Amino acid sequence: MQKWRHQKLILEERLRFLNSRLHSLEDQLDTPHSKDAEDFAQEVEHTEVLEELGIVGQQEIKLIQTALKNIKKGSYGICANCSEPISMERLNAIPYAAVCRNCMNKG
Repeated sequence: MQKWRHQKLILEERLRFLNSRLHSLEDQLDTPHSKDAEDFAQEVEHTEVLEELGIVGQQEIKLIQTALKNIKKGSYGICANCSEPISMERLNAIPYAAVCRNCMNKG
Protein backbone atom coordinates (compact mmCIF):
# COMPACT_ATOMS: atom_id res chain seq x y z
CA MET A 1 0.00 0.00 0.00
CA GLN A 2 2.90 2.35 0.69
CA LYS A 3 3.81 1.99 -2.98
CA TRP A 4 0.56 3.69 -3.97
CA ARG A 5 0.57 6.43 -1.32
CA HIS A 6 0.66 9.26 -3.90
CA GLN A 7 -2.17 7.79 -5.98
CA LYS A 8 -4.21 7.19 -2.81
CA LEU A 9 -3.85 10.84 -1.80
CA ILE A 10 -4.88 11.98 -5.29
CA LEU A 11 -7.90 9.65 -5.27
CA GLU A 12 -8.99 10.78 -1.81
CA GLU A 13 -8.68 14.45 -2.75
CA ARG A 14 -10.70 13.92 -5.93
CA LEU A 15 -13.33 12.02 -3.92
CA ARG A 16 -13.65 14.94 -1.48
CA PHE A 17 -13.97 17.38 -4.39
CA LEU A 18 -16.66 15.30 -6.12
CA ASN A 19 -18.65 14.83 -2.93
CA SER A 20 -18.56 18.58 -2.31
CA ARG A 21 -19.60 19.30 -5.90
CA LEU A 22 -22.46 16.80 -5.74
CA HIS A 23 -23.80 18.45 -2.58
CA SER A 24 -23.63 21.81 -4.33
CA LEU A 25 -25.48 20.40 -7.35
CA GLU A 26 -28.16 18.97 -5.08
CA ASP A 27 -28.62 22.38 -3.46
CA GLN A 28 -28.97 24.00 -6.88
CA LEU A 29 -31.49 21.37 -7.97
CA ASP A 30 -33.57 22.03 -4.86
CA THR A 31 -33.95 25.72 -5.78
CA PRO A 32 -37.56 26.55 -6.74
CA HIS A 33 -38.27 27.24 -10.42
CA SER A 34 -39.57 30.51 -11.84
CA LYS A 35 -43.22 30.83 -12.83
CA ASP A 36 -42.29 32.77 -15.97
CA ALA A 37 -42.47 30.35 -18.95
CA GLU A 38 -39.28 31.55 -20.66
CA ASP A 39 -37.28 31.54 -17.42
CA PHE A 40 -38.75 28.16 -16.53
CA ALA A 41 -37.59 26.68 -19.87
CA GLN A 42 -34.04 27.90 -19.25
CA GLU A 43 -34.13 26.56 -15.71
CA VAL A 44 -35.28 23.14 -16.94
CA GLU A 45 -32.37 23.05 -19.38
CA HIS A 46 -30.01 24.11 -16.57
CA THR A 47 -31.50 21.37 -14.36
CA GLU A 48 -30.86 18.74 -17.03
CA VAL A 49 -27.21 19.81 -17.25
CA LEU A 50 -26.86 19.68 -13.46
CA GLU A 51 -28.44 16.23 -13.34
CA GLU A 52 -26.03 14.96 -16.01
CA LEU A 53 -23.08 16.40 -14.07
CA GLY A 54 -24.39 14.60 -11.01
CA ILE A 55 -24.63 11.29 -12.84
CA VAL A 56 -21.10 11.63 -14.22
CA GLY A 57 -19.84 12.60 -10.77
CA GLN A 58 -21.49 9.57 -9.17
CA GLN A 59 -19.93 7.29 -11.77
CA GLU A 60 -16.48 8.74 -11.09
CA ILE A 61 -17.01 8.35 -7.33
CA LYS A 62 -17.73 4.64 -7.83
CA LEU A 63 -14.55 4.24 -9.89
CA ILE A 64 -12.51 6.04 -7.24
CA GLN A 65 -14.01 3.95 -4.44
CA THR A 66 -13.13 0.79 -6.36
CA ALA A 67 -9.57 2.02 -6.89
CA LEU A 68 -9.20 2.78 -3.16
CA LYS A 69 -10.49 -0.72 -2.31
CA ASN A 70 -7.99 -2.17 -4.77
CA ILE A 71 -5.17 -0.28 -3.06
CA LYS A 72 -6.22 -1.89 0.24
CA LYS A 73 -6.49 -5.35 -1.35
CA GLY A 74 -3.16 -4.97 -3.10
CA SER A 75 -4.61 -5.28 -6.59
CA TYR A 76 -4.36 -1.60 -7.58
CA GLY A 77 -2.42 -1.02 -10.77
CA ILE A 78 -3.24 -4.46 -12.17
CA CYS A 79 -5.44 -4.63 -15.26
CA ALA A 80 -8.88 -6.09 -14.50
CA ASN A 81 -8.92 -7.78 -17.94
CA CYS A 82 -5.46 -9.20 -18.58
CA SER A 83 -3.85 -9.00 -15.09
CA GLU A 84 -0.85 -7.13 -16.50
CA PRO A 85 0.43 -4.01 -14.73
CA ILE A 86 -1.17 -0.70 -15.71
CA SER A 87 1.53 1.80 -16.68
CA MET A 88 2.39 4.57 -14.23
CA GLU A 89 1.83 7.04 -17.05
CA ARG A 90 -1.78 5.85 -17.33
CA LEU A 91 -2.32 5.77 -13.55
CA ASN A 92 -0.94 9.28 -13.25
CA ALA A 93 -3.35 10.46 -15.93
CA ILE A 94 -6.33 8.43 -14.69
CA PRO A 95 -5.68 7.30 -11.11
CA TYR A 96 -8.80 5.11 -11.06
CA ALA A 97 -7.97 3.31 -14.33
CA ALA A 98 -9.04 -0.33 -14.03
CA VAL A 99 -7.60 -1.58 -17.32
CA CYS A 100 -4.30 -1.15 -19.12
CA ARG A 101 -4.00 0.84 -22.33
CA ASN A 102 -3.91 -2.31 -24.49
CA CYS A 103 -7.18 -3.65 -23.06
CA MET A 104 -8.77 -0.23 -23.23
CA ASN A 105 -7.93 -0.03 -26.95
CA LYS A 106 -9.34 -3.53 -27.57
CA GLY A 107 -12.68 -2.72 -25.91
